[in-house]
Amino acid sequence: MPLRSIVTFLFAILLSGAAQAATILVWGDSLSAGYGLRSKQDWPTLLQTRLAREGFRHTVVNGSVSGETTAGGRSRLGTALERHKPDLLILELGANDGLRGLQPALMGENLTAMIQAARSKGAQVLLVGMELPPNYGPAYNRRFQQAFAEVAQTERAPFVPFLLDGFADKPEMFQSDGLHPTAEAQPLMLETVWKVLRALLKN
Repeated sequence: MPLRSIVTFLFAILLSGAAQAATILVWGDSLSAGYGLRSKQDWPTLLQTRLAREGFRHTVVNGSVSGETTAGGRSRLGTALERHKPDLLILELGANDGLRGLQPALMGENLTAMIQAARSKGAQVLLVGMELPPNYGPAYNRRFQQAFAEVAQTERAPFVPFLLDGFADKPEMFQSDGLHPTAEAQPLMLETVWKVLRALLKN
């Protein structure tokens, strides 16, 4: 084969590989932004490492902002979708709505709008839910959790019910504020998300 043909062939392979690469946008609050942690300790960064180890050619973009609510995330999402053009959106918002005592129904509307906006741009969506401390009362906690489940069911979105599953009752896994997980908890959060995410990546 002539040298020119070989070069052309190799270049085509490189372009094909680049085309197969995909972007995952993590759209969350301080739980995903790595609040109180050192650089590269947050679970989205660990996700990038896990993807490479598992042979997935994906790039993780962490658009999470500490203190973000679903309303704030909804207002910013359009710009992020245009900029990053994600193939998959991991939507982890709602905790701050709950901590502020905002209406779960409104939270649900915002989550629904973000899911639909992402899908309109061709992205899959993985919804990540949250639970609140017991001091918020059983009635509000129940409505809060149901809002996530109802959105996931109505939108037929893959769903992780509780990001802090498996360690929420262990004080040693949280920073001094009692709200934000430590570096030691980040691999557990990643594993909780990965159980659902891996099937989406394979599809």
